[in-house]
Order: sequence, then structure tokens, then C-alpha cells
Amino acid sequence: MSETAKHDSVTQLFGLEIQNSDFAHASQNLLAIAKQRGQTSRIVVTPNVDHLVRLEQQPEFKALYRTADFIFADGMPVVWASKMTDHPLPERVTGADLFVSLCQDCVTHHLSIFIVGGMPGQEDMLRQAFSTTYPGLKTSIFCPSMQFTPDGPEADEAMQRIQTAQPNIVFICLGMPKQEHFALRYRREQTSNNAPLLLCVGAAMEFALGQKQRAPLWMQKVGLEWFWRLASEPRRLWRRYTTQASKFIGIVYREYRSRRR
Repeated sequence: MSETAKHDSVTQLFGLEIQNSDFAHASQNLLAIAKQRGQTSRIVVTPNVDHLVRLEQQPEFKALYRTADFIFADGMPVVWASKMTDHPLPERVTGADLFVSLCQDCVTHHLSIFIVGGMPGQEDMLRQAFSTTYPGLKTSIFCPSMQFTPDGPEADEAMQRIQTAQPNIVFICLGMPKQEHFALRYRREQTSNNAPLLLCVGAAMEFALGQKQRAPLWMQKVGLEWFWRLASEPRRLWRRYTTQASKFIGIVYREYRSRRR
């Protein structure tokens, strides 16, 4: 975790320092950071079960991931697992919920956002969707190709566009690990006139704009949002929610054993 970040207490879990914060406080804290200029960019990541399994399989990437300024638990299984610690997490803080909350706050406080993500050529359609969903929100959008790489020419262009737009918040919707690598590169290379806050939020924009349907609230609260997503996109997600889930159980068991020792 960045030494320059000022944040709440954390819960040590799975080799990560996860923010021990409820959603309301987390959102307020991030909004305050978004208003600040002249400081190092702060990076937000929100690990779920799939992310944690992939992090265990990629130690070098996990070491980089740990340097994010704010790590919030996106999945309910992560919150449940935290009960084996002395500081269990109060609730999950999802990227999808932070996206909505911060967009609404940006309208109220006259702040601007920048989106990196979406399908190529969707910029005009997304601008219209944002103007309908969040009237008055100042939005800049860059939709890279499917060949986007965090160190490639499109990433260079994205960084240049962000610097030109000077947003308060950058939402990176590229999926893991591209979005995290890009955010970390931005923080490393942009040391002046930088965006205050970068959030790696995957499919959050699609949910916020109604392009994908989130699970009913009751399913979210009892930890069944994964089942809703699996039922919605079985061909694409079945491997994630079967293979990855079984691997996560092994990770939890190893964490439990290590704490017992």
C-alpha cells in the first residue's frame, strides 16, 4: 500500500491490507480525495473471489497490486472470510456501487470524470447514456481496441487524453489485470497535473448505465450476486464461478491454518 495514502484501519487478509470501512465512509473519503489537486494519484482496487485466486497464481502481480492505495472487498465471500481475523470487515464495498455513488457526487460537486473502457467506437453512445443517467456530469471517454495493453501506444494515448481533460476521477473499466497495470503505470509516470483518483472497476460502467442488469438487492446482501451473473452469462462465466470458487476455498483454508499456527 502506498506510503503517501491516508486511509482507515485495515484488515490483514490473504496477504492484502483491505480497508476496514463501511460503504458510506469509503465513498465520502474517496470523494474528498477526488477534490484535491497537486498530490500523488490514489488508486482503488476492489478484489473479489476471482481476483484473489488470480493474485495467488501471480505473485509478482500481487506484489504490485498490494501497492494500491485503497483495497476494498468487493465480494461477500471476502467479507465472510474476514471473520477469522481480529478485525472483520463490516460490509463489502463494490466497484459497481462506488461508480454510481461517485458519479452522483460528481454532479453535485461539479467534478469531472474520465472513462477508459467500453467497446471500440462507443464513445458517442456512452456520452449520451451518461447524459441521460447522470445529467450534468462532465464526462470524457476513451474506448480502446481489444488489443489494448497497459504499456502500448493506446495506453500512451489514454494517458495523454487524461492529462488534457484534467478529470477529478478516472474510472478504468478494462478488466483485471489490464486496468490495475494501467493505473499503476499512470501513478508512476504522471507526477504533475495528475488525476487525483483512479478506480479499477471492471464492468461497473455497464451496470451503472443499464447495459447489464445487477442482481436484486436481496441476492447481493446474502452473497448470491455471483449466481445471478452466472445465470446471466453462463457460457462466459461458468469457469470463473466453478473452478475459481473451489480454488478460493483452498486459499481460505490455508489462511485459516496459518492463523491457527
